[in-house]
Amino acid sequence: MPASFHEVRFPLALSYGSRGGPERRTEIVTLGSGDEERNALWRHSRRAYNAGPALRRAEDIALLLAFFEERRGPLYGFRWRDTFDHASCALGRQPAATDQPIGTGDGSTTVFQLAKTYGAAFAPYVRPIVKPVAGSVRVAVNGAELPASAVTVDPTTGRVTLATAPAAGAAVTAGFLFDVPVRFATDRIEIDHQAVLAGVLADIPILELRR
Repeated sequence: MPASFHEVRFPLALSYGSRGGPERRTEIVTLGSGDEERNALWRHSRRAYNAGPALRRAEDIALLLAFFEERRGPLYGFRWRDTFDHASCALGRQPAATDQPIGTGDGSTTVFQLAKTYGAAFAPYVRPIVKPVAGSVRVAVNGAELPASAVTVDPTTGRVTLATAPAAGAAVTAGFLFDVPVRFATDRIEIDHQAVLAGVLADIPILELRR
């Protein structure tokens, strides 16, 4: 991420009740025969959220405005906790060092990028994880977990550096918690003060940052 990113998480109390998820961009061409040709325009999905539905009280609005102003609107990115997708493991479980494959040893490579794989049998999607939660990352080589002293994690990029290069063919896996790098997708937040009292708020769009 560029320097225009603040390593701070959007307040969890304000993200519960939000809406959003992954988006794909696919080009679909219908031929004269009626057949379709489909082409993925994006290599990776991009997540978009709306924090508006999560805000219920005047105190929430004040907290949001302070966060928005400090980020200068969309100028500075920040971390976002996706309630349903923020761990290497299934929802409700604790991360284990064998959760996700992140590479294969070659006897010389010591740096690996954290990633999460979705699906298995048909066309698994490998998503790079660039904002792991500090202190949550566990790494194993061929199923044996490495001590914390043998692993260095950069929580701002998701790169893992091992003290010793895994042997050729060794499976390198990891378990972790993570956030989504995002920014506000608007320069303006407009709040109807009467609507706030009625529990109705304007949209507050938030968009995932990609390199």
